[in-house]
Amino acid sequence: MRTRHALALGLAAAATVTTLAATGPAVAAPAHPAKAPERTSCPQLSKNITWYGNNRAKIQRMIDERGICSHPKPGPEGRPVAAFDWDNTVVKNDITDATLAWSLKHDKILRPKSWKATSPWMTKAADRALTKACGTSVPAGRPLRTSKNAACADEIMEIRGTARTMSGQAAFAGEWNHRRTKPEYAWVPQLFAGLTPAQLTSYTRQSRAEVLAAPVGAKQTVGTHQLAGYVRYYDQQKDLIRTLKAAGFEVYIVSASSETVAEAWSGGVGIDRAHTIGVRSLMKNGRFTTGIRGCGDVKDGHGEVLPYMDGKRCLINQEIFKIKGAEAWRFQDPAHRIALGGGDANTDVTFVNDATGIHLAINRNQPELMCRGYDNADGRWVVNPMFIEPLPRKAGTYPCATKGYTNTDGGLGAVRRPDGTVVPDQKDRIHA
Repeated sequence: MRTRHALALGLAAAATVTTLAATGPAVAAPAHPAKAPERTSCPQLSKNITWYGNNRAKIQRMIDERGICSHPKPGPEGRPVAAFDWDNTVVKNDITDATLAWSLKHDKILRPKSWKATSPWMTKAADRALTKACGTSVPAGRPLRTSKNAACADEIMEIRGTARTMSGQAAFAGEWNHRRTKPEYAWVPQLFAGLTPAQLTSYTRQSRAEVLAAPVGAKQTVGTHQLAGYVRYYDQQKDLIRTLKAAGFEVYIVSASSETVAEAWSGGVGIDRAHTIGVRSLMKNGRFTTGIRGCGDVKDGHGEVLPYMDGKRCLINQEIFKIKGAEAWRFQDPAHRIALGGGDANTDVTFVNDATGIHLAINRNQPELMCRGYDNADGRWVVNPMFIEPLPRKAGTYPCATKGYTNTDGGLGAVRRPDGTVVPDQKDRIHA
């Protein structure tokens, strides 16, 4: 036994009701049969919160089958597990962008000794662009004046968002596993190098207060970049997480945000630090460095592994199910997989696909996730439009049969089912 958390394989099926054959002489039924006792141990999703179609019923059925309603005492493998991505899955918009934007507007990013040293993949072109825009007058380790220096803020925001400089040159180059990391995602925690956890928590909380107070649809400007100026917790996801916990599930957040940033937000849906998994920066003398913890058989480094695509599977296997080494990268047996996985992007597709009960896909028109969601190979996919400002129907089809899957080298290929067959192109059927 490798874990206490997941339900055994037998729980993948609905609870079986056994009918005992009558023995002895027949007994006449009473004139007024006793009413069957109501099942009071089945926590329910709120019927006052809107889901698409019959999605609420599908999720409720799984909760009833896997939770305390059917299993008041956890089996030998322990409690069932649910895992959610964070940005645009539990909340609307991106908390990393919100924290970075606030930090740039309030001069909280420290100048590194060398921009090139912040990422092993940073190009000379990006190093030159950042050095020119941000200057060298501020001593290394001191705050950059990004609130007044729009050029510096612009280069940082552009590289974060597009992996290119303002002049259009590639900001990152070299080799990396495209199903385990993305350099521009790793770069934001690396920009926080030199800060203490308490400082980053404070900045995140101040950003959080600001974007929660802003009206839905609000925009903000950083440098000359315009981005979302508000964040909202989704009522549906707050209610789902509440119900899962009441039904005996262990519920985790697995995010490609800095873990410190994610922890400052996850308490808003009742998830504590022990159940929040994010990018884990290495520390030195109580301050963040540009180093990032590895996973499985990949050692600590500078972002070779993130909670990103296959990296989310690795971290779930390692941190939740205590599976070590190279085995943490592999698809596990049902007793060592999550019951429910929720995500909104290709970055989430591996762990969401691993779920044994419900694969919850929030539709943001992400090809691999939506190819698998609409193909619905095991009949357990639940696709839902974004709960706030949902996207309209995608024109055409998702290129599932040709370019829906991201290979480890970054090339695109066909999305395949577990049996190797190709998923045909899919139309966008569930949308605003």
